[in-house]
Amino acid sequence: MEVSIDPFNPNYSQYVNQGGIARRAKLIENIRKENPNTLVFDAGDIFQGTPYFNYYGGSLEFKLMSMLKYDAATLGNHDFDNGIEGLYKQLPHASFDFICSNYDFSNTIMHYHTKPFKIYILEGKKIDVFGLGIDLLGKVVPYFYKETKYLDPVEISQDMTRILKYENQCDLIICLSHLGYEYDNSDKISDLKLATLTKDIDLIIGGHTHTFMQNPTVVKNLANKTTLVNQAGCWGIKLGRLDFYFNNNKPSHVNGTSINI
Repeated sequence: MEVSIDPFNPNYSQYVNQGGIARRAKLIENIRKENPNTLVFDAGDIFQGTPYFNYYGGSLEFKLMSMLKYDAATLGNHDFDNGIEGLYKQLPHASFDFICSNYDFSNTIMHYHTKPFKIYILEGKKIDVFGLGIDLLGKVVPYFYKETKYLDPVEISQDMTRILKYENQCDLIICLSHLGYEYDNSDKISDLKLATLTKDIDLIIGGHTHTFMQNPTVVKNLANKTTLVNQAGCWGIKLGRLDFYFNNNKPSHVNGTSINI
C-alpha cells in the first residue's frame, strides 16, 4: 500500500495526525519484540504520486522499508508510475524480496528480479508466500510496462498451492495480492473471488482497492475450508496484524486486527 512518510497534517480533513513511517517503525519494532516469529509484508503500490516519490523516484520508500526490515512485497500498478525502467532503477535500494507469480517478466529488464514464491521457516514451520498483481492493461500505459505478460491469477494460484502444499509440504500459505478486495463486476477476479475459486490458501493479504478492514473476512474455499482475506486500507495509517497459532503443524486459530498508526 502507499505509505505516507510523514503523518497527515493536523489541518487535513481526514486522518488527522495519523500515519507516518516513524510510528510504523516503532509499532513493528514492538511487535517483533513481543513475537520474534514475525513477518512483515506489503501488498503493492509502494510508489505513489507524493512529493517524495516525484523527487526521489521511489528510492526513499525502498530505503525506509528496508530499514523497517520488511520481508517481502508484491507489485501494484502504481509501482510502474515511472515505467519498468524506473522500478528497476530503484531495486538496489530494496533489501527485501519482490514476490510476484503472475507477471511474466522474461522479456523485460525485471527478469530474475522477482520471485514466484518464497518459503520462510519459523520455529520449524514452513510459511510460504506467493504474489499476484492486477492486470496492468487499462491501468498503466503499455509503454511503461513493456512486454510484461499478465497470467491468470486463478490458474497461477492453483499451480502455486499445488507446488507449495503437496510438493514442498508448507504449513501455511499466504498470498500477497494486488487484485483488489471485491468488485461489482462478477467476471473480475478479486481477493474474495480468488478465495472461492482456489484451495489451500490460508491467508490473502490484499491491496489496490484501499479497503479498510478491522478484522479479516472468512471465506469458504473450493474445498469448503477457510481462507482469510485481509486488507489494511491505504496511506499507511493502519497496520494489519494477524497471529496464527499452530497445533500439530496445522493452523488451529487466528487473531486478526487493524492497528491505528
